[in-house]
Amino acid sequence: MSQPLRVAIVSTYPPGKGTLNEYGFYLVQHFRRNPDVKEVILIADKLPAGQHYTFDDEGCPIRVEAVWQFNNWSNPVNILQAVRRTKPDVVLFNIQFLFFGDQKIPAALGLQTPFLVKKAGYPSVVLLHNILEEVDLGAAGITKNPVLSAAYQFIGSMLTRFILSADLVTVTIAKYVQVLEKKYNAKNVALVPHGSFELPPMPDFALPPGPMQVMTFGKFGTYKRVEAMIEAVELVRSRTTLDMEIVIAGTDSPNKAGYLDEMKQKYAHVPQLRFTGYVAEEDVPRIFGESAVVVFPYTSTTGSSGVLHQAGSYGRAAILPNIGDLGQLVKEEGYDGAFFEPDNVESLADAIQRVLEDDTYRRELATNNYFASVTLPMADIVDWYYLHFVRLLNERKARR
Repeated sequence: MSQPLRVAIVSTYPPGKGTLNEYGFYLVQHFRRNPDVKEVILIADKLPAGQHYTFDDEGCPIRVEAVWQFNNWSNPVNILQAVRRTKPDVVLFNIQFLFFGDQKIPAALGLQTPFLVKKAGYPSVVLLHNILEEVDLGAAGITKNPVLSAAYQFIGSMLTRFILSADLVTVTIAKYVQVLEKKYNAKNVALVPHGSFELPPMPDFALPPGPMQVMTFGKFGTYKRVEAMIEAVELVRSRTTLDMEIVIAGTDSPNKAGYLDEMKQKYAHVPQLRFTGYVAEEDVPRIFGESAVVVFPYTSTTGSSGVLHQAGSYGRAAILPNIGDLGQLVKEEGYDGAFFEPDNVESLADAIQRVLEDDTYRRELATNNYFASVTLPMADIVDWYYLHFVRLLNERKARR
């Protein structure tokens, strides 16, 4: 007989614009729909005045504790108080290294919260979306100074040990498990794939009418930069008659405020270039559905790619650099794309042109990505977490 649980999830959540808010949205949604979960407690960040968290009626009851803020030193205390107040069966942290702040002290303090929750007597599980050993600090907009980089790696190692003091740490890429087990001798790390947010009906993979939309999606300015993509499309335009619109869907990275405004000014002369700004959850299907291809103009990566999973869910062809975690994801989960050399305009232009001029090839990529996405739906990922939660709870009972 199943054991219905009350699950607390520490995460950002729309309309909050913090990192991982979209993953948090679908994580909460699928936990609420899971028949083995009787209540979800969302421990979220505080919203600006006039904004509110809203939820649909589908699934189990949800309670919101909006108690923490980006770069706030008191986040560990506030989160721990919320946990003690609500008394969940288990606490799941949906985080990455700069989740609680981009200033050193609040970022470091926040990452100690899973350890504090465990010491307070609550099973503590961390879904860690990246590890510092696999992050290019310069490309991610943190630092290019070699001395500071060494200091960050040292501090990062200490913080990783704090994170690993949780009952369980899950990562989305197999290589991360190997790194954590080898470097830190960790025994409590598990691979739980990223999962696909939604499973729309299989599309017909046809191009929508009008210009072919060359779209990129995310938070831009650090390792996701749009210059090469814009210039690559311009290069394709100069040598073909393809009718293309460039769509930049998303906002600035928290570390690069003002980047997209700068790009708007720099490329104001480029025709058929559209910046959508923040994309609300209800508009995501339309943005992907209207695109001909989804481009990943990344110079490095900092974890598994939610955007690639979304591109697959909506049956879109991907154009991506075969680097870092994207390369791992393609190998492990069966995605595919037209590949290019990162930061190389001509290589990216060749990849875009190849896909858009060969509709059979574009459909092959789109179909492959759709079927890769449906093999690991988020509902299955939540089932995996439930099994981990029950195991931890049973182990605790056995120790008493």
